[in-house]
Amino acid sequence: MKKDELLAYIGNLSQIGSCRHYILSEGWGRGMRATDINTGGGLQYTVLPDRGLDISLASYKGMNLVYLTCNGETHPSYYEPEGIGWLRTFAGGLLTTCGLSHFGGPTTDEGEEFGLHGRYSTLPVKQYADLSGWVGDEYHTKVRGTVEEGFLFGKKIRMEREISSIHGQNVIRISDTITNFGSVVSPYMILYHMNFGFPLLSEDAEFVIDPSATEPRDANAVPGMNQFRNFIKPESGYKEQVFFHTMKGDQNNETMVTLKNKKLGASVSIKFNISQLPYLTEWKMMGNGEFVLGIEPCNVLGKSRKILREENALPMLLPGESTTNIIEISVQDLFF
Repeated sequence: MKKDELLAYIGNLSQIGSCRHYILSEGWGRGMRATDINTGGGLQYTVLPDRGLDISLASYKGMNLVYLTCNGETHPSYYEPEGIGWLRTFAGGLLTTCGLSHFGGPTTDEGEEFGLHGRYSTLPVKQYADLSGWVGDEYHTKVRGTVEEGFLFGKKIRMEREISSIHGQNVIRISDTITNFGSVVSPYMILYHMNFGFPLLSEDAEFVIDPSATEPRDANAVPGMNQFRNFIKPESGYKEQVFFHTMKGDQNNETMVTLKNKKLGASVSIKFNISQLPYLTEWKMMGNGEFVLGIEPCNVLGKSRKILREENALPMLLPGESTTNIIEISVQDLFF
């Protein structure tokens, strides 16, 4: 419908879609800002400004899409940076960003200690803005904010993130511009940790991916090399399997992967550009109560910063240099 036609039927845009801001008041999330976005087409998701503008809850026509850890949405003040302390405040959800100068296992690089997956997801945005409005006959929900990771005498990286959807379309567009705002060269590592769960993820689901190469992270993943597209029922004692995929793109260097569930009649697709994010880490965890598929586009293989430096494979940003990543997450009904 055209804008004027649509407005004739409603008294408030919240009838058909909305961008609703509030503050959590319970448990680990108490005091944290949140924004619920309803696309009006069945897709709803929650953005957390105090967690790097990451995305926690997501559902489609009332059906949950994501895996949530026992922590749930957790205030970043509880963050433990040492070792694997990151897991104590990891909520899972549709997007937990890892980086910006390190992701992967705990390591020490050039005398600096790094915990699991870096600090980004525990940093609040500043200059948070709701820029939703009409663009012609389309209503765009749009939020934007800036996150800075840095310290005195240390490296300094800024990310400007914009998350948007068009009314009636079940698509989330994430646009990130990362800049080295310091005066020295800085490592730059980023991984988009997207966590899918039941009921979209089940033994009836299939992961549609066409990589140019795949390698197991470790010995635990070797037995699953021929089964990384398929899933099983939750299993007691299951050991996580992680696979590193090198992606191939089309004529525009774009690639797409899809998690589909024919029995459920729904799928989620993730589109990105391999000139920005050439790799995808797959985290397959089929444990009881810990049943999750991590689909994780990234700019470098999931090795420690120290090892990447030794291999001369650690991405760097020069002072003042910027790069932009664009990811689109879309939800579709499956018809047969």
